[in-house]
Amino acid sequence: MPVMKGLEWTFDTVASTYEKLRPGYVDELYQSIFDYIHIGENSNVVEVGSGGGQATAPILRMGCSLTAVEYGEQFSHLLKDKFKEYPKFSVITGKFEDTEFAENSIDLVFSASAFHWVPEKIGYEKVYSMLKTGGVFARFANHPYRDKGKPALSKEIDEIYEEYYYKYHNKKREPLTEYTEEQAKDRAMIANKYGFTDIRWALFHRERVFSANEYIQLLGTYSDHIAIEENIRMKFFGKIEEAVNRHGGSIIIYDTIDLQLARKGKN
Repeated sequence: MPVMKGLEWTFDTVASTYEKLRPGYVDELYQSIFDYIHIGENSNVVEVGSGGGQATAPILRMGCSLTAVEYGEQFSHLLKDKFKEYPKFSVITGKFEDTEFAENSIDLVFSASAFHWVPEKIGYEKVYSMLKTGGVFARFANHPYRDKGKPALSKEIDEIYEEYYYKYHNKKREPLTEYTEEQAKDRAMIANKYGFTDIRWALFHRERVFSANEYIQLLGTYSDHIAIEENIRMKFFGKIEEAVNRHGGSIIIYDTIDLQLARKGKN
């Protein structure tokens, strides 16, 4: 589903559930980043929109200095506690676009399922300014797709969304589609407009299985779902939970994870 701007605040209201149920990222993705840029004890790294720290630990383990920029106060507290054993980890609470960094001071800026909240021009120009020559911007995100093996369940969930989600948001229902390599390429090439070079992209895949209750908890971490008035949201989630239970009690989510890499070249 497309992002609804202005709902950034919603994530912080479900910080602990978000941290528990939102997935991390596959090892192959991090290896692709580390093959593209060396990260070690002398590296300065900034993460944009850290959330519950799903993407943070594999970078921290490289021994770098890592500053997390996180808009939500609850998430900021969670991050400080979660990574308290890393003395070179710090958190800035605020929007990335409002946070000051010295020019040419950062080796890697990365953002996992968060950079779409930052206005494009402001975000890319800021990242470019922050990076040292040869520094890297890594942007990645998870794109879930509902169970392919249960078309009857999927159809029933679509009808529930029509009744509760789309009617509430006054939107026309959009077809459910899997994320494609063409979309990953288009996202990667945004960096080209802002002076980045050596642009690359890749896709990774995995499956996750949820019980009916786990699935509605997961849905409760999405900004546009949280924004639905509580009584309607509870009925909406209840109907979905009932549907999943009628169709075997579990649902498989097929994830496509896209990675975009871009480098700051010589001026």
